[in-house]
Amino acid sequence: MSGGGGLMQRWWIHLGPLAVSETVVITWALMLALCLVAWLLARRPRTDPGQLQAATEGVYGAVRQAVADVLPDYADRVMPFVGTLWIFLVAANLIGIVPGLESPTSDMATPAALAVLVFASVHWFGIRTQGLRRYLAHYLEPNPLLLPFNVIGEITRSVALTFRLFGNMMSLSLTALLVLMVAGFLAPIPILMLHIVEALVQAYIFGMLALIYIAGGIQAQESRGRDEE
Repeated sequence: MSGGGGLMQRWWIHLGPLAVSETVVITWALMLALCLVAWLLARRPRTDPGQLQAATEGVYGAVRQAVADVLPDYADRVMPFVGTLWIFLVAANLIGIVPGLESPTSDMATPAALAVLVFASVHWFGIRTQGLRRYLAHYLEPNPLLLPFNVIGEITRSVALTFRLFGNMMSLSLTALLVLMVAGFLAPIPILMLHIVEALVQAYIFGMLALIYIAGGIQAQESRGRDEE
């Protein structure tokens, strides 16, 4: 497990003045790998599923149920985004257990990009649900004077989402590095288990917060619409 990627960036590819970082290379490799795996798993579904198909359907069912528990009326609409976010985060967090590779989420750029996607998705689903005019009107409630504070609240929420994921994954990498420096390779299994558990927990928390933010935007518009009726 390598550490410190969030503190000292490594550059893998140089194309003239353009340098491509390790984070970008690993992120794109993960996305391509996940797309390939998804295509292979969905290529030939069978009515009598084998173990791999059954496991895939089980993961899909669990993720959809988690989304449906929060947004029962919009599960099918929100599920593709939240499910993809969860799967990517699990893969990105766990890649750090591979010797010589760093989790992209331990670099500030990746959590920030994911937070921007969540920020955009909240507005996207809110506008699709109630329309642009009604959605923007909720920023003027309960008083138009609160507009700046509502906008600042949206921004600070995304910043907090970024630092939550980055801080936890970066501290995990640094903790593992320090323990290995002190104990050597006498305790690799506990460190490995710690990384796996923390990677899964942080992926779940980030995805659940994204789902809650989206649900808050949609349900706020619905409640406002009922009040107007």
